[in-house]
Amino acid sequence: MLGKRILLIIGGGIAAYKSCELIRLLRKAGASVTCVLTKRGAQFVTPMTLAALSENEVHTSLWDLKNEVEMGHIQLSRQADLVVVCPATADLMARMAAGIADDLATTLLLATDKPVLAAPAMNVRMWQHEATLRNVAQLRRDELTVLEPDEGDMACGEYGPGRLPEPDAILRAIQAHPAISGRAARRSLAGKHIIVTAGPTQEPIDPVRVLANRSSGKQGFAIAAALAQLGARVSLIAGPVNVSTPPGVDRVDVETALQMQQALGAALPADAAVLVAAVSDWRVDASSQKIKKSGGSPPALTLVENPDLLAELASSPQRPRLLIGFAAETEEVIENGRAKRARKGCDWIVANDVSGDVMGGDANSVHLISANAVESWDRLSKAEVARRLAERIAAELGEQGDGRPEN
Repeated sequence: MLGKRILLIIGGGIAAYKSCELIRLLRKAGASVTCVLTKRGAQFVTPMTLAALSENEVHTSLWDLKNEVEMGHIQLSRQADLVVVCPATADLMARMAAGIADDLATTLLLATDKPVLAAPAMNVRMWQHEATLRNVAQLRRDELTVLEPDEGDMACGEYGPGRLPEPDAILRAIQAHPAISGRAARRSLAGKHIIVTAGPTQEPIDPVRVLANRSSGKQGFAIAAALAQLGARVSLIAGPVNVSTPPGVDRVDVETALQMQQALGAALPADAAVLVAAVSDWRVDASSQKIKKSGGSPPALTLVENPDLLAELASSPQRPRLLIGFAAETEEVIENGRAKRARKGCDWIVANDVSGDVMGGDANSVHLISANAVESWDRLSKAEVARRLAERIAAELGEQGDGRPEN
């Protein structure tokens, strides 16, 4: 990073204190750091501290007569190699997404012609709020890099995703950014078509009741997003979930296993398929009318076995070159995952223990099982699991050659 120029915008949250360590690490790596401290950020760290660490003037106001005579906010916005927002609070990201320019930080973000990397930090409820998810999706559509927050204990006493990533992790993300590394953004799956299934299926019992499961779809959607970020054309077949469609992903919504089977067939051919969806093993011989309580014995439900989508695709003439299934287990996770991989005929199984808070949660611990190996990933955010799996898929398809599925 020797000689690279970082413009660091410090938002107003308790995690602002970690920006001091980030400045130290950036300076140690050879970068020049210029700080912009928001009015709210100044409630947590002082300009004097930042100036001492960065050895540069700290900018705090859009109304600095000396600097603004020369349109200082324009110069600041364009002199850096990379603009880093740390911490990126919910409020600051909302203003960024809306294009608001009402202080020095948001004005230079709107005026910059340089790439922007944001490191979010906020309360778990704020991070999971639909408004924040919508704003993050918009920023990513605008080609800003928004890191995934860490999961853990928070200053407010709650636990969950929303913690600022540790300064060394932010440093690595900065070093890996194309504006700093000099490498073009990786598009290692460009030209590849990959199918992803996600979420639950719902099998009707009668017009108002369904047989379903607890899958949230978060892991499958994260995988679809990670594959798209590597340049793949992604067909996402989603059961009933309340998750936003990742940028650049083609989505088809279904409800039942039979509908998912039909959508899967329509999406073929493909270079790879990642079947994450928790497909109901059985469907019900559904009643056309609502089943009423009679005051006696409960009604008998006649169950019919659903098609095995993973096994069907493994034996199909249109089998993708790489076929990956998921195994949601509550005991003997690796052993059951190995057995499922052999039984289904797929290439890899991603096995995870769902006896805790995995279904509906934002973290996962998985075992990537192939014919000859098991690779275990300790508890990670679902976004990080998705990123690692997408990288493995890209490497595998690259090793297999550049053959394309027939159209």
